[in-house]
Amino acid sequence: MTHEQMEQCMEECIRCMAACNRCYTACLQEEDTGMMKECIRLDRECADLCSFTANVLSLGNSYAKQLCEMCAQICEACGNECKKHKAEHCQRCAEACFRCAEACKAMAA
Repeated sequence: MTHEQMEQCMEECIRCMAACNRCYTACLQEEDTGMMKECIRLDRECADLCSFTANVLSLGNSYAKQLCEMCAQICEACGNECKKHKAEHCQRCAEACFRCAEACKAMAA
């Protein structure tokens, strides 16, 4: 893994965390929050793991590859869920999640 890959992955994790936080907040404002339950849950989990992953990468932790694998999985799950919803915040979140998943996969390779 190169320094550039690590920097890009950290940046994508931070962008994804922010997009998930915005989506989470916006989903809570929807009329039917029950319908958004899975999206809300995955937004929280994804934001937390992306934040943690960016922090671990900044430290140069020896478990970064394994953590990036896990982060890619939650990002894909969150992206797939958000993609199901027509709300613009969900669509933007899905895009951020998929970009982060790709960056994390590159780190885990």
